[in-house]
Amino acid sequence: MGANTEKKPSRIQLKNRKRIMDAALDVFSQHGYRGATLDQIAEAAGMSKPNLIYYFDGKEAIHVALLNALMEEWLDPLIEMKAEGDPMTEILGYVRRKMEMSHRYPRESRLFAGEIIQGAPRMKPHLERRLKPLFDEKCALIESWMKAGRIARMDPRHLILTIWAVTQHYADFDAQLRVLLPEGDGADAHVETMFRRLLTPEPTKR
Repeated sequence: MGANTEKKPSRIQLKNRKRIMDAALDVFSQHGYRGATLDQIAEAAGMSKPNLIYYFDGKEAIHVALLNALMEEWLDPLIEMKAEGDPMTEILGYVRRKMEMSHRYPRESRLFAGEIIQGAPRMKPHLERRLKPLFDEKCALIESWMKAGRIARMDPRHLILTIWAVTQHYADFDAQLRVLLPEGDGADAHVETMFRRLLTPEPTKR
């Protein structure tokens, strides 16, 4: 066995780490990073604070672990946008995937939003290394589709930012939406129709 071989965590250790991260996600999404405490996370996880610290050095370590996992999850829908696909199909597919994530992961979305609002003190390196190159790549792809006349012309950067703003609203403002739209239906169809109309090129004038 090599000197650098690390012992793999046991099934119980993995289970407890997940338990802590699930509890922390609730606490951070409710109270923000600054308002959250290790005591709150330990209580939500149903374990003692010393036991929690056995798995994570502190609040920041838990927060960073959550954000790292979330970044990978958040990038996947954009990665799936393929150059060889039909532009309208690819972009609307991305919109649908983002809406689905907003429905499924409202806590994660609020966690990410809270980090960005604070100036991304823990996520900035990931934004620079992982998100920015992918963002630039997909903007260039969308620009090529626009130049070819396959979708309407606009700034591809702001198109992606608008998709983020619209879809993540349904996660970040979930409490408000439960009041305004108690039946909770129609959002997906509305958002897809809006972007389809935005992306459809105007008929060529003869």
